Amino acid sequence: MTDIDLSDIAATRAGSQPLHGYLAIPAGEGPWPGVVLIHEIFGLEDVMRRHADRLAGLGYLTLAVDLFSAGGAARCLVSTMTAMIRGRGKAFADIESAREYLLASPDCTGKLGVIGFCMGGGFALLTANAGYDAAAVNYGTLPRDLAGALDGACPIVGSYAGRDPLTPGATRKLNAVLDRAGIEHDVKEYPKAGHAFLNDTEAGPRILRPLFRVAGVGPEPDSAQDAWRRIESYFASYLH
Repeated sequence: MTDIDLSDIAATRAGSQPLHGYLAIPAGEGPWPGVVLIHEIFGLEDVMRRHADRLAGLGYLTLAVDLFSAGGAARCLVSTMTAMIRGRGKAFADIESAREYLLASPDCTGKLGVIGFCMGGGFALLTANAGYDAAAVNYGTLPRDLAGALDGACPIVGSYAGRDPLTPGATRKLNAVLDRAGIEHDVKEYPKAGHAFLNDTEAGPRILRPLFRVAGVGPEPDSAQDAWRRIESYFASYLH
């Protein structure tokens, strides 16, 4: 497991300067399928690195790209969220830089997945048609033009929380659009879960965590276990 510099690749795409990532490498000998991991709104925190390590433990060369490399969340959050809303911008260049790194790596088979959480789930949905073989979208907000954003998308496995006020009706809407488009998918809502339920610990600024608990934000182990099982099954089907 190592931190890597993606700045040179990002420079060719007008991406962030600098751009960093966390590369989780499976045990044994490769090559392995690759996965680009896109972090939640609080950045590439330890919980996101553990998600990357988990995927590496399943045999995926996993690169968690740090969209806040050029100054942290304080400097980068607004521009990153703006890019997600507009469907273009530096954040997309950074995600593409991570994809290109994996594709160029002799340790990667060329099969690629993308997975995102919270804000990253939104980006995973928006990049599902950007050269990936499967996408795992976890409580990501839906774009306004959902059908347009999903044109040509790869198979999608999605997990949403019934107690998440940020994504009301997302499961129903996403399933309907994917059904009409004929895109393979498995999108499920967990009634007992709240936002960020796949995390194994509380995340974000400590001062805000009591508020998150009241709002039901954070781990929900039973729902998380089932969601990870579905993600593992989906990636096993489409990345090998």
